[in-house]
Amino acid sequence: MKFDNKEDILQLTAHWQGDRFENGRPRVGDDILKRMQYVALEEAWGVLWGNGYKHQFQDEWKVVPEGKTLVGRAVTGVMVPQRPDLHDTLLEYGQKEEGRAGFFNSWVIETLTSGDVMVIDMFDKIFQGTYVGGNLANTIAARGGTGQVLWCGIRDVQQVADIDDLVTFYRGNDPTGIGEVTLTGINVPCRIGKAICMPGDVVLGTVAGIIFIPPHLAEECCIRAERTQLRETFQFQRIHEGVYNSHQMDSKWSTEIEEDYREWRKTNTPEQFQHLEFEEDQKSADDQETSDEAGTVL
Repeated sequence: MKFDNKEDILQLTAHWQGDRFENGRPRVGDDILKRMQYVALEEAWGVLWGNGYKHQFQDEWKVVPEGKTLVGRAVTGVMVPQRPDLHDTLLEYGQKEEGRAGFFNSWVIETLTSGDVMVIDMFDKIFQGTYVGGNLANTIAARGGTGQVLWCGIRDVQQVADIDDLVTFYRGNDPTGIGEVTLTGINVPCRIGKAICMPGDVVLGTVAGIIFIPPHLAEECCIRAERTQLRETFQFQRIHEGVYNSHQMDSKWSTEIEEDYREWRKTNTPEQFQHLEFEEDQKSADDQETSDEAGTVL
């Protein structure tokens, strides 16, 4: 086996037809990441659920600093409980054959680049399961990482919380260092609780939890959310103006309302929604119906 193997990554992410990093990891564009900052987790969830991706969400986190949205491209790592023969073989292989330095947890961090989120499955281990402390968390930030999603623990919580522009989702904290674990994969499929993350997934973390968005669906999540947000802007304005009542706005819009909305868009569309096209209005209405069928209102 090889760590961070390009051939494996290409095989596992064949649905992505866009740009890639040198190691084959999908590279969703920076413009999509910027737009994703304004997508509600439930809006993204509706798109994934509708496309058959039903195991992408995980809640029950501790987060530092609180109140920030996390967006970035996933770099994954999988750790297992230590078994001496496997541990020694992989540690020696990584250090001697691939030139990796230090312990396993540093290996994943050293692959990070700007806009990345480190996603680690360490089987929910807290005691001796502290993947990072203050030093390694600062290293992530220095490499341009936007955050980390750790199905395990951390140490030096206050130091980690004080790092600007680094959002950390983690399961618990402990003063012990990392121990009795072995890294079995970098940029491989990764189980985070009841969710699965793949290398290059767009990670969206909010107060609601974490969702892993397959790269080939990331732009659709943005477009669907933007359509919904634009319709809601019109909806709320017309309610405050007394033009329509809540029942008219909260049910399927009449032909009259749809025509009013199309005219309103010509002069009232905010700058961040200017790229949306008028012929997509009906698609937006269809999206809302689809979301209702999935059990959520966007």
